[in-house]
Amino acid sequence: QVDIVESGGGLVQPGGSLRLACKASRSIFDVSATGWYRQVPGKQRVLVAVTTGIGAPNYPDSLQGRFIVSRDNAQDTEYLQMSSLKPEDTAVYSCYFRWGSEVYWGQGTQVTVSS
Repeated sequence: QVDIVESGGGLVQPGGSLRLACKASRSIFDVSATGWYRQVPGKQRVLVAVTTGIGAPNYPDSLQGRFIVSRDNAQDTEYLQMSSLKPEDTAVYSCYFRWGSEVYWGQGTQVTVSS
């Protein structure tokens, strides 16, 4: 069992920035894939970013340039840096790590963009 702990969510004004963290309880050096999703109540979960192995992250065109994923293997943590935030970015953001066929999810963190 691997525990994934997310942090960094909160309230931010439009145009602001926020960095989410997703920390695993085991080494992520050999992780197969990582990803971030967001979900608004009553709507389907939407992909925010996905990274396979040591490759570069992939983002939906709509988020390209505003959302950036980075990884700190020494801290077993992946980060999602979000900038130029808009009210429509408000959602619960969840991350996952995958090792082979085993997928572990974080608990989700609320991001609210509002003035």
